[in-house]
Amino acid sequence: MKKTAAPSAKSSSRQPASQLPASKLIDARILELADWRGEMLSRLRALIRQADPEVVEEWKWGIPVWSHEGIICTGETYKKAVKMTFAKGASLADPAGLFNSSLEGRVRRAIDFHEGDKLNERALKDLIRVAVALNVSKA
Repeated sequence: MKKTAAPSAKSSSRQPASQLPASKLIDARILELADWRGEMLSRLRALIRQADPEVVEEWKWGIPVWSHEGIICTGETYKKAVKMTFAKGASLADPAGLFNSSLEGRVRRAIDFHEGDKLNERALKDLIRVAVALNVSKA
């Protein structure tokens, strides 16, 4: 899968993209996509914030990253998928069977979302909360 280019993240204050707040870079990525992937990334971001109001948005490796006492997950965008990778996914209970990618990994697990996919919002928020609890317990 091919990742999309990094957002241009123009700012009226003329700050270089690397100095913009992560939230602005994530906003720019969502707007840049201008298709179902932007909508999906925006929905995932909203669910993450609902599940953990204390979440910290970061911009690392050219992608959105959400953290709380460590990385919870990333939001990668590809031509045919939006991938939500959980940093410690292999250690998380997934009773709803959301993980559908990177299943062979020893640490990470991911969920690939495709155009038209329905979100199991309750299960996804539960998974995010479990990831946060794991991070907090290890901190």
